[in-house]
Amino acid sequence: MSLSTHVLDAEVGRPAAGVPVRLESRAPDGSWQPVAAGRTDADGRLGDWPAPGAGVHRLIFETEEISAFYPEVTVAFRITEPDRHHHIPLLLSPYAYSTYRGS
Repeated sequence: MSLSTHVLDAEVGRPAAGVPVRLESRAPDGSWQPVAAGRTDADGRLGDWPAPGAGVHRLIFETEEISAFYPEVTVAFRITEPDRHHHIPLLLSPYAYSTYRGS
């Protein structure tokens, strides 16, 4: 299993470089445990994260540098097929954001 993400800044129509992103996994007691952290590259991408395995996880995007309205975006997701690649992109605009399970 592998995990990657991509941040696109819809306001300027370009990838968002240098965005800090954290990956956390939910423990059986409901607490969140840190797994990895990094920054998006010049193309807005961050890949080759440790495989978190099956369960509930979240990506926390620190978007304060590119959004006056959203200082942080958290995307929680459940992995049920741990042997597959999971790509979770973030499309950020001034007053909205969207995400989806990519390939």
